[in-house]
Amino acid sequence: MKKIALIVLILALAGAGGWYAYSDAKTPTAQYRFVKVETGDLESIVSSTGTLNAVSMVQVGTQVSGTISKIFVDFNQKVHEGDLIALIDTTFLAASVRDSDSNYERARSQLDHAAREQCRIKILFDKKMASASDYEQAQYTLDQSKTGLKSAQAALDRARINLRYASIYAPIDGTVISRPVDAGQTVAASFSAPTLFLIANDLRQMQILANVDEGDIGQIKEDLKVRFTVQTHPGRTFQGQVSQVRLQPSTIQNVVNYTVVVSVTNEDGLLLPGMTTTVDFLIERAQDVLKVPNAALRFRPTPEMMAEFRKQMERQGSEGGLAWGQGREGAPGDSTRSANRAEGGGEQREGNRGEGGGGEQGGNNRGGGGGGGGFRGGEGGNRSRDSSRLWCLDENGKLKVIRVRTGLTDGQMTEIKTKELTAGQEVISGLLTTDAPKAATGLFPGTAPAAPPGGGGGGRRGGGSPF
Repeated sequence: MKKIALIVLILALAGAGGWYAYSDAKTPTAQYRFVKVETGDLESIVSSTGTLNAVSMVQVGTQVSGTISKIFVDFNQKVHEGDLIALIDTTFLAASVRDSDSNYERARSQLDHAAREQCRIKILFDKKMASASDYEQAQYTLDQSKTGLKSAQAALDRARINLRYASIYAPIDGTVISRPVDAGQTVAASFSAPTLFLIANDLRQMQILANVDEGDIGQIKEDLKVRFTVQTHPGRTFQGQVSQVRLQPSTIQNVVNYTVVVSVTNEDGLLLPGMTTTVDFLIERAQDVLKVPNAALRFRPTPEMMAEFRKQMERQGSEGGLAWGQGREGAPGDSTRSANRAEGGGEQREGNRGEGGGGEQGGNNRGGGGGGGGFRGGEGGNRSRDSSRLWCLDENGKLKVIRVRTGLTDGQMTEIKTKELTAGQEVISGLLTTDAPKAATGLFPGTAPAAPPGGGGGGRRGGGSPF
């Protein structure tokens, strides 16, 4: 009989050990990925692309037709206003001047003759030796001769001007960027003058024409600081400043953009017209602030972790003489308790407790009921956009939640505002276990997950998070 009892005991112990080993294998040990809280600077930027251009670029053309006889400048050559840069053959233009000059002399001679004739007829008319018709004809001829002389003078002036137009001068101080013609080429002046040279004004001062999306244009103001890079000089950053936000939009494939003009200093001459730039508009800057990687703000414990966390909170509440959720506020500085308890019938504390009630679901814009079962009132659809939470381990290796307020973010790091964390402390950013269960959707079953920094939430209890 003793033998049978011993065998039964051994089998029972073996079965219990096997069940324990099996259940222990089914429950993975959580291994956390940690990141450190840092101190540093953060910048909020709007990124865009643009093209470098000279502040002023003048197309130099010709107003007369002819063959280019000489070109005095070449690409990249600096010129000053008034410098002779090209000459068009003047053979026909000079002949036109001589012809117009001859016509002018002829018209002047005709005027002199008409004046003498009119004077002679007038004397005869006064002596009644010439008819009134003869006098009127002489006066008419004189007037016609005066008009003819003026016309000949205008034609002569026009011919002389065209001759001067054969000499092409630089209209501004600058650098020759383009020269699409060569000596011997024939140019024809018509309704649109042909371009002979493209001269850029002082390249020490340039501008970027950046295209900014309509969703970001409201943040761009004049005098805003700008940082940009060019592919030609990788690793080097240049500075600029917004000088103009143009109101005329441009729409390409239903995308609305606005042109922003950025003034740039180019004293060393490294920047050239036409370069493509990647532009960062510095919207806001925070210096020497606490910051954490965004992954830490996105971390959510698994359902198993949350179940253990709830038990831990219940034990802490029992040790204090009250059941968890029955309304005792956590001690000052105990972020875990203050983040997880609600007064069943009290008013809100720090804007995170609802008034006591039956625990009904809140709408998108109203807080849910506090509830007698420890359900804390939600903050509704209008919860603060800069409220979030971080998770870490306490001195006993247990999960601990810390309520923080978020500030500036650069897309990778986010500023946090809290008195419970200092630089160098570690917070949880993820799990290292490969077989970890799917993350929980909230502290309690059926609740919505908390939004990342800057977001609100929907769901039960007015869409707010329990933290």
